[in-house]
Amino acid sequence: MLAVSNVDLYYGAAQALRSVSLSAAIGRVTCLLGRNGVGKTSLLRAIVGLQPIASGSIALADEEVSRLPPYERARRGVAMVPQGREIFPLLTVKENLETGFAPLVRDQRKIPDEVFELFPVLQSMLKRRGGDLSGGQQQQLAIGRALTMRPRLLVLDEPTEGIQPSVIKDIGRAITFLRQRGDMAILLVEQYLEFAHELADDFAVMDRGEIVMSGTRETFDQEAVRRHMTV
Repeated sequence: MLAVSNVDLYYGAAQALRSVSLSAAIGRVTCLLGRNGVGKTSLLRAIVGLQPIASGSIALADEEVSRLPPYERARRGVAMVPQGREIFPLLTVKENLETGFAPLVRDQRKIPDEVFELFPVLQSMLKRRGGDLSGGQQQQLAIGRALTMRPRLLVLDEPTEGIQPSVIKDIGRAITFLRQRGDMAILLVEQYLEFAHELADDFAVMDRGEIVMSGTRETFDQEAVRRHMTV
């Protein structure tokens, strides 16, 4: 579903990504690991179109999308759950979910039942303002908003950050369900190593703007990964 090939990205004179290549397949969770400031969020911003790349290519389902704006990538099935959630605090839960309608044709503009099956608390809070929810509830809302877009590529940027353990378990169950459904690729950025190890089918580790390790669940060496994340 996603193929990132030899991508370089700069902020002014500072190079944030160096020849980064990464793929994510339908029905699998690809986990991107690394310390703060190594380029993980820059890569996600490049994938969804929020940051232009200097060289390399980004393809979705074999279509080159490197020069397409974010809304065109959204129309092709890319949905992102950003770090910090970024819900609309003055809109209700229902209105926040409905912002996911933007890339959809009119007859698809309905909140999927699975949003409430995965996160029942949202259904009981549809009329509450997003800013009145707890951090964990806001994270569930951000994921629900992305699922409303019917994504083929779901990108999650550190969904466990600052979240209570019970909600982390709910998010883990939701990701497992979506993977098993087999109609989307999931790209998960994490620093919570145990959560990543439990969910990842494939993984890559970044350091200083480069991919320094990659492999599958079977080749996942927790100690080697931990060294890259703590140095």
